[in-house]
Amino acid sequence: MANSWVMALRRVCKKAELPSGNSVHIDDPEIAVFNLDGKFFAIADVCTHDQARLSDGELAGDTIICPWHGACFSVRTGEALSPPAVEAVETFPVVLKEDYIYIEL
Repeated sequence: MANSWVMALRRVCKKAELPSGNSVHIDDPEIAVFNLDGKFFAIADVCTHDQARLSDGELAGDTIICPWHGACFSVRTGEALSPPAVEAVETFPVVLKEDYIYIEL
């Protein structure tokens, strides 16, 4: 029997609508998509320490700083880089098609 799972793509926005050094938040599921010098990364938009929305934090290079308690996460890998967070955030593959950014769910 063949594998029956199907990849689901969710359109986020046009590439031009997400300038370098910025992020965009989508709901259901809560995901933040970041543009780092023309490379796009997607992570769960909820701090693993205290449920704050990471996209409301400060982006410093490829690190997002949680707005509530200052935990740092790698936008590229989701890794927790500093306390009080110790657990990584989930990452999602980003797919670019024509002028649009999609995330793979």
